[in-house]
Amino acid sequence: MILTAKWRQWLPYVGVAAVVAYCLAPFYWMLVSSLRRSTDIFSTSLLPHPLSFENYRAVFSPSQGFTRALLNSLIVAGVTTALSLLLATFTAYAMARLEFRFKRLILTLIIATSMFPVVSIVVPLLKLFTNIGWINTYQSMIVPSMSFTLPLAVWNLTTFFRQMPDELEQAAMVDGCTRGQAFRRIIIPLAAPGIFTTAIITFIAAWNEFLIALSMTNKPSMQTATVAISKFSGATSYQTPYGSQMAAGVLVTIPLVIMVLLFQRRIVAGLTAGAAK
Repeated sequence: MILTAKWRQWLPYVGVAAVVAYCLAPFYWMLVSSLRRSTDIFSTSLLPHPLSFENYRAVFSPSQGFTRALLNSLIVAGVTTALSLLLATFTAYAMARLEFRFKRLILTLIIATSMFPVVSIVVPLLKLFTNIGWINTYQSMIVPSMSFTLPLAVWNLTTFFRQMPDELEQAAMVDGCTRGQAFRRIIIPLAAPGIFTTAIITFIAAWNEFLIALSMTNKPSMQTATVAISKFSGATSYQTPYGSQMAAGVLVTIPLVIMVLLFQRRIVAGLTAGAAK
């Protein structure tokens, strides 16, 4: 009985460890494969032996243009996140505070737009952007990306603003603030955890986007990191550069990991805010 009780006590930790191992296994294998030599890329050892950085040197070869691709991804994801948050904050606040007809229907339509597959909007947007000369520009990637990041941000922030009591604005207006000043000085600072959480989710979605960036650019200098990885070439046309792709995958993942580690407190606070009143 004592052994059974101890086993039940440790069972949740075993389950958590199994889930973590399952989630991290692909990234671990990508990291290990990126540190192997090209001749050892199909080795099944758990650790690279000997340790080699040739794949990382190949990634940053000028012929690959990967540094420029990383910068393009940062610009596209950063601007998409900033614009989505700016528009979503005002929209979500209005949806949470104002009372008008068909509000629930409008909110449903907003989130429904993000459920359309990206491939359904790429072809018409490609024709439109070709006509107005937007191909191979940042806006040709930013504007379509907002079609799924903006509804997601509006939905998350609307839920968050609904959890904040109306008395906050009323007390501020009693003290002499206008509605706008109450929103800027009281609501925005208190909503920081939810805004940070939404920003992280939005940035990750924009950073990982592939189909739009692939369709809207054909110049290597305008490609994002995800597109550049898919076009890595080996020594010959019949060789797939698995090692370089693994190394590039690690480099693309690092900014997201750093961001989550830096803002993990705000992310947790944003995810749990409103759980209890």
